[in-house]
Amino acid sequence: MKRNIQVLLLLFTGVGLLHISLLTDLYLRYVRPGLRPALIASGVLLIVLGAVSAARDGFPFNRPRPDDDHDRGRRGHQGHGHDHSQGPRIAWLLYVPALTILFLAPPALGSYTAARDEAKAKAPTAGDSLFPALPRNGIVELSLNDFSSRAVWDTGGTLSGHTVRLTGFVTPGRHGTWYVSRLAISCCAADATVRKVRVHGASAPPADAWVTVTGTWHPTGKVGTDDASPALDATTVKRVPAPKDPYNDAVVTRPGR
Repeated sequence: MKRNIQVLLLLFTGVGLLHISLLTDLYLRYVRPGLRPALIASGVLLIVLGAVSAARDGFPFNRPRPDDDHDRGRRGHQGHGHDHSQGPRIAWLLYVPALTILFLAPPALGSYTAARDEAKAKAPTAGDSLFPALPRNGIVELSLNDFSSRAVWDTGGTLSGHTVRLTGFVTPGRHGTWYVSRLAISCCAADATVRKVRVHGASAPPADAWVTVTGTWHPTGKVGTDDASPALDATTVKRVPAPKDPYNDAVVTRPGR
């Protein structure tokens, strides 16, 4: 690969990382908020490395180093007049991912990923086998993770008799079914796990649309076993803007407004 391509890749990638982590919230589509300092440091390091390489090689003026002409002539003679040091001409395609980060950041993971991954509700550990009671009055806002765990593992039935509110994006299912979904990450989008709650009693909005669904628990399967699955009988479905951090499903349980 030509040195010019290497230098520009370092610079474009570094600028792209700084752009998404300093000037926008786009980095939240890829990593957890706590990794923002690491992204900033990586962007600065790449720019410094690119600048050092450019200064050393005389880029963008391409001043040859003293021994370059001699070495190229020797290699050209040995290769019968062909210089194989240039690398493949399609190396410029490596600019595509670097420029994509800078000018056209890919969207966060959505229904395509959620539809192809199996949702598994977190089983309670010995220390939290008893789910806390929910407020008696009003609508209770829950995270999809909390609702799913209660719907599958809470044999005490704390969801019974409560109206809850869930927020997530729409994931189409088979035969006209649909789910309100969230993706959770431990470190970055590569380790995303899905939370899905099937919605009954309401037509499906467009795939990937963010919605708030209000309704009551729809028991499915035997609670406390793997046969149970989270589901909701919807009373209202409202379109809402996508959150800045699409992977943060944490919600403080509180009565509905």
